[in-house]
Amino acid sequence: MSWPMVKLGDVVSNCNFRRVPLKKSDRAEKKGDYRYYGASGVIDYVDDFLFDGKYLLIGEDGANLLSRSTPIAFHASGKFWVNNHAHVLECNGKADLGFLAYYINSINLEPYVTGSAQPKLNRGNLDSILIPLPPLEEQKRIAAILDKADDVRRKRKQAIVLADEFLRSVFLDMFGDPTNNQKNFPIGTIRDFVETANYGSSGKASETEGEYPILRMGNITYQGGWNFKSLKYIDLTEKDKPKYLAQKGDLLFNRTNSRELVGKTAVFEEDKSMAIAGYLVRVRTNEKGNNYYISGYLNSAHGKKTLSNMCKSIVGMANINAQELQNIKIALPPIELQTKYELLVKTVRSRVKKFDLSAKSTDELFNSLSKKAFSGQL
Repeated sequence: MSWPMVKLGDVVSNCNFRRVPLKKSDRAEKKGDYRYYGASGVIDYVDDFLFDGKYLLIGEDGANLLSRSTPIAFHASGKFWVNNHAHVLECNGKADLGFLAYYINSINLEPYVTGSAQPKLNRGNLDSILIPLPPLEEQKRIAAILDKADDVRRKRKQAIVLADEFLRSVFLDMFGDPTNNQKNFPIGTIRDFVETANYGSSGKASETEGEYPILRMGNITYQGGWNFKSLKYIDLTEKDKPKYLAQKGDLLFNRTNSRELVGKTAVFEEDKSMAIAGYLVRVRTNEKGNNYYISGYLNSAHGKKTLSNMCKSIVGMANINAQELQNIKIALPPIELQTKYELLVKTVRSRVKKFDLSAKSTDELFNSLSKKAFSGQL
């Protein structure tokens, strides 16, 4: 079945002119119950709202435009506030917002995104995205079918989320709440645990050619896991391999990103080495430290808050360099306890892999269903 292709800007009303960004200090003075949205979803709550109704938000900037670790297009309804990092679209009667969200999340947006260090989907490029436009009732029918399939997919992924929450609880149980050091461990800095901390390569990567996959900021998830989609490749000289290859057990820290995402941290667990890009810091510990413990802290609520408070913003991007990372204060528990935490993390994650494989299969089925839906085969 062939449907007309139309520009997104012709079938929705853009409400960007109503957005108002609030600095973190301003939001601290406006704490309330209304959601405050950024490029990837809710980032805070404030005491007032700018929008009241049903809208479609589409991320305007940030690494997620290319990594796609979270949906680019997402719904917001009721009363809420939006900053200037998400486009705000309203239905004008020509298209169903649910249909549009699923379609935009299913396509490659790279042709519409400018910049690599600071990816951006500007208003003009957003409006120019071509959308298949079946009759409105058919759009709603397709969206309803995909809603049901997406619900199954989300339940599978919820098991993985619950495992992450369990590990955060284990961290607090073993090491106490970092806000008050209730276990009375000595306090030092991450530097006390570090043997080396190196930046990644600034060499140019290829989409298809190169000996090693290269890990970029989008490959680390906000929760402290990995997303190996959208990998690029690079060749390294024998001299550069020791500097730029990640090995199993290394801690990788995202030093430059948007303010919400800077400081993403994960332990590299692959058997095969991968290269690391310049926006990552590779940390290897000495005999006193364990990268799973450091990662557990930096991914805790206290760790995330610490990172958010210390990052420096430069032209829309935030940065925490290797020295600043090492200067972060942290409790210094015995290495035996840190190692025990590592074993628990590995045990939980080995079980989660089964759910993860199931979730990936569900993703593949959902993507196949989406392709059929948008080509008129449902």
